Amino acid sequence: MSDITHQSPEMAARRPFTPFTKPSPDPFRPLPHIPLLYPPSRTIQIMSAFTFENIVTASALHPKPQNIQFTYGTAGFRMKASLLDSIMFRVGLIAVLRSKKLDGSVIGVMITASHNPEEDNGVKLVDPRGEMLEQSWEVYATSLANAPNDDALVETLERIIAQNKIDVNKPSNILYAYDTRPSGPALVASLEDAIKAAGSSYTNFGLKTTPQLHYGVRCLNTQGTNDAYGEPTEIGYYNKLATAFRQIVSDKQRLSPLYVDCANGVGAPKLRELIEVIGEDIISVNIVNDKIGVEGALNHNCGADYVKTGQRLPPGSTVTSGDRAASFDGDADRLVYYYVDTDGTFRLLDGDKIAGLSAMFIMDLVQAAGVDSIKVGVVQTAYANGNSTTYLTKVLKVPVSCVSTGVKHLHHEAEKYDVGVYFEANGHGTVLFSAEALQTIRTAKGRTPAQTTAIAQLRALTDLINQTVGDALSDMLLVEAILTHRQWSLKEWDQAYTDLPNRLVKVVVANRHIFKTTNAERQLVEPAGLQADIDALVAKYTSGRSFVRASGTEDAVRVYAEAATRAETDELAFRVAELVFDKAGGVGTRPARV
Repeated sequence: MSDITHQSPEMAARRPFTPFTKPSPDPFRPLPHIPLLYPPSRTIQIMSAFTFENIVTASALHPKPQNIQFTYGTAGFRMKASLLDSIMFRVGLIAVLRSKKLDGSVIGVMITASHNPEEDNGVKLVDPRGEMLEQSWEVYATSLANAPNDDALVETLERIIAQNKIDVNKPSNILYAYDTRPSGPALVASLEDAIKAAGSSYTNFGLKTTPQLHYGVRCLNTQGTNDAYGEPTEIGYYNKLATAFRQIVSDKQRLSPLYVDCANGVGAPKLRELIEVIGEDIISVNIVNDKIGVEGALNHNCGADYVKTGQRLPPGSTVTSGDRAASFDGDADRLVYYYVDTDGTFRLLDGDKIAGLSAMFIMDLVQAAGVDSIKVGVVQTAYANGNSTTYLTKVLKVPVSCVSTGVKHLHHEAEKYDVGVYFEANGHGTVLFSAEALQTIRTAKGRTPAQTTAIAQLRALTDLINQTVGDALSDMLLVEAILTHRQWSLKEWDQAYTDLPNRLVKVVVANRHIFKTTNAERQLVEPAGLQADIDALVAKYTSGRSFVRASGTEDAVRVYAEAATRAETDELAFRVAELVFDKAGGVGTRPARV
């Protein structure tokens, strides 16, 4: 990253826009001047040794709060930002050990709370290929986070080092980034204290979307190999997506403008930069909810989570019948589409719809390219709409797997297919191509002009999709490419199948850990007897389905329900919520039907 200049996060927060240019490898157009909001700092090389003395000295500045139990979950650590100082320090230590264990591979650290309110923040670790942290290391992160004092901290570090046979004299390298939350700079300082104390080199990647950090980690770890993923810079990311998108939509008529709600988060400036690289003659986007400097605006009454959960337009939206619209979440790793029908009905096209659209298009391209040996599969969670599963299995005739909620579960399952499509209903997902499928696509030769075109489009698709993690920018371009290729409106896309009405209700409980599930979280094992009561309720409703699972970030459970009509769905959801509240330690106000 030799083009990056040094500055602290605090300096970056005060720095005005500056032009940032680099010669473009893109054959279609020269690269424009792109104003980067927070130019990242250069890599810092640390030459000091890993010593417990240095770590303890630095740790004294970041004591663990008393009477709080931390857990590294699907989203890493996530809570009120005011509680995260010690967590950030200790995550830095875990990142360094993980890098040393993997012979100096770059480990990513992303500081974000995604769709949570602005006062929250969080942190998660990214493994060398841009994937989520190996599950066995989540236990180490949790144990280190909960060490009550510095003596216990050292004991935990020694145990991790011994169990993993880590040579602490090996080099280590960390790449970190952060979103627009005002708590970011202070948490960065805590993280850097740990990295410096542990004698590790590090790079501040600056203000980034979560998927851009995942991309950067994989690029850095694959440079110079046959598996090189791309240029490890922000501009390299933009050029890779832009080149692939333009190739897929070549000679196709541009669609009408897409209104994109960026949740007043980091996705706003990044989308603006991306569209400038692609060219407004190729894709037209109107960015809304881009107030990243307004206190309290992040994710407030806007964004993918708001739209998906409430199944309504964000307040103040000017979207009307005939318009095309989409929403990101605060760190731009979720995407949902929506439109208003001619009768004024709000219509949501969520992750299930995106999965169906993607699988259909990829299967058609595979057939047109004459590479039928490549098999496509789709991975869902229990939150997937029942009719989406029916569409995939009965109409597209594609195999479908169901796994527990959480990207790590979907990602690992998707790796079992030649092409694995996975999207959570909340809009977080991507498409994975196996090494064998990539090799087949790269070496395929068309016997006809049509096959040659389809092969080229498949190749471009493998670059357009961010295969490290769900990416709202990349996924938006994927959807736009398919719709442009087919010249479909959102309504035409929506007509593939009709979602069953569904409802999600949160129930605050005294202890979420008493809820144990099986069958990919679709059935409760504990509390004993509660599942039988739920089944008895579900049996009373046409096409009824409901399940309960504990939240990963707060003492609450989520109740999901489906039924044949909206009225039945709402009634079922709240009856199950009331059941959970009454029989499993509900706290506060009993759920009320609205």
